[in-house]
Amino acid sequence: MAQATALYQAGRYADAEVEARAVAAGSRPRDDVYAPLALSIAALATGAQGRHVEAVTAYDALLPVFGRIFGAEHPLTLKLRSDRAQALSALARHAECEAECAAVARAAARGTGPELPLIAAAARNGLIYALNAQGRHSEAEALAGEALAAHRALDRFTLVLRLGLARSLNGQARHEEALAEAERADELHHSVPEDERRPETGAVELAMATALLGLGRGTEARTHAAAAHDACLTAFGLDHRRTDEARALLDRINGA
Repeated sequence: MAQATALYQAGRYADAEVEARAVAAGSRPRDDVYAPLALSIAALATGAQGRHVEAVTAYDALLPVFGRIFGAEHPLTLKLRSDRAQALSALARHAECEAECAAVARAAARGTGPELPLIAAAARNGLIYALNAQGRHSEAEALAGEALAAHRALDRFTLVLRLGLARSLNGQARHEEALAEAERADELHHSVPEDERRPETGAVELAMATALLGLGRGTEARTHAAAAHDACLTAFGLDHRRTDEARALLDRINGA
């Protein structure tokens, strides 16, 4: 389990998936907790490789198992629900992601465990993404502002919240503000440990490219979009949603 987690954090997603599946295959039957935990790591690694349908299918199978073993509102179950919800967004199932992230955030707020604030922050990030994806940018902006006010640590969650805020501002054609927010995110990106920021590979460049394109600065936008695409292709592969988003933005820039 520790090896599979370390491989995932190092961005070696294919190796992490293989290791996690080996743990699951070697675990004892039915009541052993290691098999479902290992398979949840495998699902994360599967999604990180752009196999989003497969990841959601795995989460769907694991949810009742986690509920039976750990309980419906245990932190591990809530994290699984949050991870699944954000995988749904990769399949453009944004309304489902919105509903599930809101439910997870409410459940996490009711609990008292030390892991729950981070689970709530992850769920709020998923909710912001889902709102933006549905064109509800002012709602996403308000939620991102509230979440940033509540989460003061300079960590990965502040980074993703700033990126969500930049996305909402770009969606409202407030590109100067979006660029300033993306620049703040870029500063933070360099201060966050590499293993923590790795899942956000390419996201800062995408936010900057979108803002620059909106400001009519096409050459700069193309440079950032190409950097995002190359980074995502290397980190996540051809089929990952962020690689696809970078490719679509490059096409927009080249067609402008």
